[in-house]
Amino acid sequence: MGEMEEEAKCGTVFEDAEFPPEDSSLFSDYTTPISKFEGCITWMRPQEICPSPKMFPENPNEAHVKQGILGDCWLLCACTALLKNDHMMNKVLPAGQPQWGERGYAGRSGFRFWQFGCWVDVEVDDRLPCINAKLCFSHCQSPSAFWVALLEKAYAKLHGSYERLWAGQVSDALVDLTGGLAERWSLKDSGKEEHQHGENRKPKKKLDLSSLRGVGDRGTVSCSVHSSPGGASELGQYHALCVMEWTDVTTETGGHVRLFRIRNPWGRRCWGGTWSESGEGWRELKPGYSQDLLSRTQEGEFWVEEAELLKEIDEVTVGYPISKQGLLQSIYTGKELPHSQQVGGCWIKDHSAGGCRNNSSFGSNPKFWLRASEPGEVLVSLLQHRGWRQPSTFRGCSNMEDPQEGGLKQHQDYQAIGLHIWKVEKKHFNLTRTLNRTPCASTRCHAYEREVTLRTHLGAGFHLLVPSTFLQGAEASFLLRVFSSAPVSLSALKFPRSPVAEVSDGEWETSRFPGRWVPGVSAGGSRNFPSHRTNPHVPLTINYHSSEPNTRITLRQHCPAKALQPIGFHIYQVPEGSVDPQISQDQEPKVSCVPHCYTPEVSLHCSLAPGAYVILPSTYQPQCKGHFTLTVAKKICRKVVKSQEALGQFIQEVSNISVMHS
Repeated sequence: MGEMEEEAKCGTVFEDAEFPPEDSSLFSDYTTPISKFEGCITWMRPQEICPSPKMFPENPNEAHVKQGILGDCWLLCACTALLKNDHMMNKVLPAGQPQWGERGYAGRSGFRFWQFGCWVDVEVDDRLPCINAKLCFSHCQSPSAFWVALLEKAYAKLHGSYERLWAGQVSDALVDLTGGLAERWSLKDSGKEEHQHGENRKPKKKLDLSSLRGVGDRGTVSCSVHSSPGGASELGQYHALCVMEWTDVTTETGGHVRLFRIRNPWGRRCWGGTWSESGEGWRELKPGYSQDLLSRTQEGEFWVEEAELLKEIDEVTVGYPISKQGLLQSIYTGKELPHSQQVGGCWIKDHSAGGCRNNSSFGSNPKFWLRASEPGEVLVSLLQHRGWRQPSTFRGCSNMEDPQEGGLKQHQDYQAIGLHIWKVEKKHFNLTRTLNRTPCASTRCHAYEREVTLRTHLGAGFHLLVPSTFLQGAEASFLLRVFSSAPVSLSALKFPRSPVAEVSDGEWETSRFPGRWVPGVSAGGSRNFPSHRTNPHVPLTINYHSSEPNTRITLRQHCPAKALQPIGFHIYQVPEGSVDPQISQDQEPKVSCVPHCYTPEVSLHCSLAPGAYVILPSTYQPQCKGHFTLTVAKKICRKVVKSQEALGQFIQEVSNISVMHS
């Protein structure tokens, strides 16, 4: 019997100990305006808020979101994608979960979010933050529908707290909710990126909304303002709006106007101008046409013409539509891209973090083969990873009096990343000559984004992909994804390594330790999680002191390439002679092999002082099962006896001769 069924049978309701109804779930550092509500927020279950709660309302229009006092308009705009696609809604919120008043209800809800290459399950109870018995964060237009409030809670748990959702990029949320791609167009260039990066840059990609007509209403489009626009003085700074639809109209005088229906997550109309509810623009259309368009607006929606919209907003984000079969659709051609591949990698200082093409070390960056079987449209995404619980990069403000209060600041953890592609005639090629040529496709510049996307047409054959950071030595893990109209293969390009580089001269002793991560027992995840100490403990004793590296540790996971998990390990020093050494919660490792990487194998060559240690191999996320082998090579101090005997060779020869004689 499952845990939920057991709870329902016992008449108990689930209480999530990992995300309790406490300030620790609300706040992280008390630097946003919601910190002023400390002590005012209570937690209530839906049946305590309204008499007949349900996940979705009967009227689909009332399922749309309304923003509360939390500045997560970026997330709410992305939620529009789920309302347009039942397939994706069921992916994020699996159907069949018992609801309030139904048999089996146990006060828990399960969600799925796409994170760095895979879908992650997040389970929460249904206790929700309230002020005066009303939801204080996001909610549906229908007061009895709770899908948005519960999704927001699960997403907050994923990030560590509600306060972590105060700022973010619409594009990031779209990817997390769909597993697809999203692109951003900045309409007002500040020039900072151009001055900071000295590479030769492509002309800036211009926004052409006409190119999105093939996508229609299946795609998700949002627009963001970074300063108070003239047409929407109520918005203030840093707010995201949803584009619900657009249409081309012809005025009675023969003029042509493109109109956009915009939804404000705050749930109120806030845009004046020619096409506001009582604007003069409607007089230019036939009365029946005007009434039809105005009747389409719901609560918080308004019409605005393209020229006015592009003048006032700073940024447009477009999410790639996904079909019911789960296939990505190009926003440029409208065609499905049925073929996809992904592979992980990492930039490691002094090894594979070569920086941009300005550096002579560029060739040391990770390299990948992309082989296309025939010409076609190709989308390549480079997604960097700098930890599970990260503050976001876009400041999304709520409808509070002072949206700038709280000292919101630019996220500093992301590296400036970029991607270059070269066409090569065959697998055997001269790397230096190839990299000195002009690439056949590349991102416009390196950008401080979580993800950058490159769209191109590639011919059949081999192509060399090189992802890079702008700065040499910058470290991060990354995920490469390819979506294409024709079959493709994506694999890491590996160069043979010299045996001398594996271990230095001397005598080494090698041991292998097979193990596994078992959810609930020994799958503790990385140091970001309290359960880290439950990972397998592999003992290590160092007896020989050396000024040179004296230890080499290799962690290899055993699984198909498509099922790779980010892996790494930490080495902790423990008291000598202890039978079952324990690692304290705040103990710092002596050496670490991080960041966790999506790769079959990670290695570390280091120097350890004599003493006792334990090695904790881990996946990045907790509760991920898997098998691994940890190989430990230790340099030992022992006099080598010189001898002319070749015992191994001699035995081999005798054995062969014996077989022949018999």
